Amino acid sequence: MREIFSSIPLSFSGCVALVGTMDLFRIILQAAVGLGILNVWLVRANSSTGYRGGDAKSLKEEFATYGLPLWFFYLVGTLKVSCALALLAGIWFHALVIPGAVGLALLMVGAFMMHVKVKDPFRKAWPSLAMLAMSVLIAIL
Repeated sequence: MREIFSSIPLSFSGCVALVGTMDLFRIILQAAVGLGILNVWLVRANSSTGYRGGDAKSLKEEFATYGLPLWFFYLVGTLKVSCALALLAGIWFHALVIPGAVGLALLMVGAFMMHVKVKDPFRKAWPSLAMLAMSVLIAIL
């Protein structure tokens, strides 16, 4: 029985050897960014967090704080969830990685600019910059 499993990599170093260090790093970033965006938009959309713009208690309120119309909330949400899903699917379908990462990077520039617009402290804006940086890294790896 032991011989059957001897060729299966059961360690982290074995996985790195199969996909390469940079590929593994990109996959980890894709999973972190994709799952992070899905968490914000699908799980915590109606929850208050310390990162919401202004005094908003939900994503809808946050968009209102920025002076954006409700239809824009739905458009941005659809785009962000689509890009997040593209990053996750891109783990297996590589053609989806660049569009998902570039799209999300552009959306994160907009998110950061909205925090600047309402003069939020940096502690509220840094997640958008972190997602922007990770999206750019994904696109260039």
